[in-house]
Amino acid sequence: MRSILALSTSAIAVVAASTAVAGTVKYYADYDPAPLAAMEEIIADFEALNPEIDIELQNFDHEGYKTSIRNFLSADAPDLANWYAGNRMAPFVNSGQFADISDVWEANGLKDLLASALPSMTIDGKQWGVPYTYYQWGIYYNKDAYAKAGAQVPETYDDFVANCALFEAAEIDCLTTGTKALWPGAGIFDYMNLRTNGYEFHMDLANGKVAWTDDRVRATFAEWAKLVEPGYITDNHAALDWQDAAAQLVQGTAAHYVMGNFAVAVFKEGGMTNETLGFMPFPTINPDVPRAEEAPTDTIHLTAGATNVEDAKAFLAYMAGADAQTKMNAAMGQLPINKDATVAADDPFISAGFELLSTTPGGIAQFFDRDAPAEMAKIGMEGFQQFMVQPDQLDAILERLEKARQRIYE
Repeated sequence: MRSILALSTSAIAVVAASTAVAGTVKYYADYDPAPLAAMEEIIADFEALNPEIDIELQNFDHEGYKTSIRNFLSADAPDLANWYAGNRMAPFVNSGQFADISDVWEANGLKDLLASALPSMTIDGKQWGVPYTYYQWGIYYNKDAYAKAGAQVPETYDDFVANCALFEAAEIDCLTTGTKALWPGAGIFDYMNLRTNGYEFHMDLANGKVAWTDDRVRATFAEWAKLVEPGYITDNHAALDWQDAAAQLVQGTAAHYVMGNFAVAVFKEGGMTNETLGFMPFPTINPDVPRAEEAPTDTIHLTAGATNVEDAKAFLAYMAGADAQTKMNAAMGQLPINKDATVAADDPFISAGFELLSTTPGGIAQFFDRDAPAEMAKIGMEGFQQFMVQPDQLDAILERLEKARQRIYE
């Protein structure tokens, strides 16, 4: 028999361990309504194949879940828990609260099937969860703006920068963004750094292992400056929300936007269609650096306090499969990680994202505010915003970030 419980945040602390029975897997999650319905179907499918196992899903609101996970992992832990890949899972791995499931990966060929997410799920050579969904970042562009400026879609960053002069002549902002909430600027920084220095360096920087005053970091900002110093980025971005910048792309007053695929709905609500909206990967800066992408990844983990490890691992293996990931992501409007899963052929942006991420050789970053500790992320994003307004202050910005690194990671 299957149990799906929707609980308030306050109920997390009072879920009693005594409710578990033999063959029951306790699973804590934080799904929105559409993916919750899909997960209920997935659980029903799994239980039909494994009638001796009962998956007891207890669903919570997002914010309450984020603030409560540390408490319930320490006392009365479920068998399975939702979380995120990369540095967001690292504290729970390092504290011994998430369990090693490398055996699940090995037994089910997941290093091949989930290859694009392998680096972000691996710590100390071991795998610590199953990723089930992500979405691509990249550059969305206005095809009408391209036609007006007489530009061609670029293959390299040098081509992109050269196009910016064409857009400027046509009185179109080459790149728009809205950094009032800071995080959109982090997407630009991440891609500049991933394309200049690669995934491993980017993660070392996020982990505090590299000085912000390092010449390789300066090289990243030197590439970014090719857009900032000539004024190719919307000049009042610091006063704009990300939706305000989206409106500029829709209206054709801007040509490009570095953003996640969730923005497609906003672009289309504004009147864009598949005929006027385009998508491209962030172009190559250093051809010697393997292409890495930005794709925040949601995950399911076996907890160290799990009491039904065998059955929990069986469900993790099922959730890693193509069928489960196809069903889940159809409901979420996002991308499955299993390379044998399928996506909606009638959505060119989903199809493009699936191809992009499934063939990524260099690794998947999670986004700066997931990859770096919260305090460092905030100070870093403030610095990114300031650089786009005051590029002549780069030395002071990097020195401030370096002082924060030395203090935060000590």
